[in-house]
Amino acid sequence: MKKRVVAWMMATLMATFCMAGCGAKETAQNAGTTAQTKETETTVDTKAEETETTVDTQAAETETVQEETDTDAAILVVSFGTSYNDSRDITIGAIETAIAEAFPEYDVRRAFTSQIIIDILKDREGLEIDNVEEALDRAVADGIKTLVVQPTHLMNGFEYTDLVDALADYEDQFDEIAIASPLLTDDADYDAVIDVITEKTASYDDGETAIVFMGHGTEAESNVIYETLQNKITAAGYENYYIGTVEAEPSLDDVIAALKENGNYKKVVLEPLMVVAGDHANNDMAGDEEDSWKTILTNEGYEVECLIEGLGQIPAIQDIYVAHTKAAVDSLAE
Repeated sequence: MKKRVVAWMMATLMATFCMAGCGAKETAQNAGTTAQTKETETTVDTKAEETETTVDTQAAETETVQEETDTDAAILVVSFGTSYNDSRDITIGAIETAIAEAFPEYDVRRAFTSQIIIDILKDREGLEIDNVEEALDRAVADGIKTLVVQPTHLMNGFEYTDLVDALADYEDQFDEIAIASPLLTDDADYDAVIDVITEKTASYDDGETAIVFMGHGTEAESNVIYETLQNKITAAGYENYYIGTVEAEPSLDDVIAALKENGNYKKVVLEPLMVVAGDHANNDMAGDEEDSWKTILTNEGYEVECLIEGLGQIPAIQDIYVAHTKAAVDSLAE
C-alpha cells in the first residue's frame, strides 16, 4: 500500500473555524494549560471515589474493546479520559463497543490524552491505559499497517490538533492512517445532536422549565461550536434550551441573563454537554459547593434538577461516532 496520511478532515476543521471568523492563533502554552483544565480531575471527590465500582475493574475495562486478533488493521479510539469508573464504562466504553461491533475486521484499541487521569487510574487501582504515543508505539510493534483514529472529543479543539500532530510523526510507521471527525463537525452532526438532546429531555419542555446544558469550553477557536449549537437549537424552535460552558463563553452568567430575560421559568434542568459525566458534571454542575451551577441557580430562585448523564452513553450519539469512523475507513479506499 502507498504510505499516506489521510487529511480529508482538515478541510472540515478549517470550515468550522471559519464559522467564527479568523481569530488569533493560540500559543502552544495556551494549548497545554487549556487541555489540562478541571477535567483533568487531579482531585477526585472522596465520596465519589468511595462509591465507584472498583471490583474487577481491569476485566470490565478489557471487555469494552474488541479482543486483539491477527489483523493488521486497527481503530484507535482516543478520549480525554475520566477517573469515574462507572461513567467511563457506559460512555467511552460504550462508544468503543459500538465501533468494535460495526467493524469486526479491525482491532479496536483505547488511548487517553490526559496523563494525569492515566496516572490516577494506575496508582489507584492498577489499571493501565496507554497515552497516545504509547498506543501508537504498541500498534507499530504489533505490526499494524492500517490505522484509523477516532477521537471522542466534542470538537476540533486543541486536543484534536495535538492528535493530528502526533499522527504526523508516525506517518512512516504505517501504510495508511486516517483520522475521523469529532462529534460536532458539520451541519448534519449539529442536527443529529439537537435531535438527540431535545428528544431525551422533551418531557421537561413545558414552558416553565429551562433545559440548560453545561459544556466544557476552550480558548481554541473551536469554542464557536457552543454558540453555533445554541443558534441552531433556537432556530429549530426549541426556545427553552440553553448552552453554557465552564471554562469559556457562553458562561453561566450569560445563561442566567437569558433565563431572566425570558421571565417565565420556575425550574431549571441541568445536564452535561460532555461525552463523560465526570468531575465537571458531578461537582461543577451538580455539586453542593457554593460555586456549583446547581447552587448558584438555586440561589437565583429556581428549582433545580440535575441529570448526570454523559452524551457517550446515548446510543444515538454512539451512532454518530460510528458514522464518522466509517467515513474515515471509507476514505482509505479512495
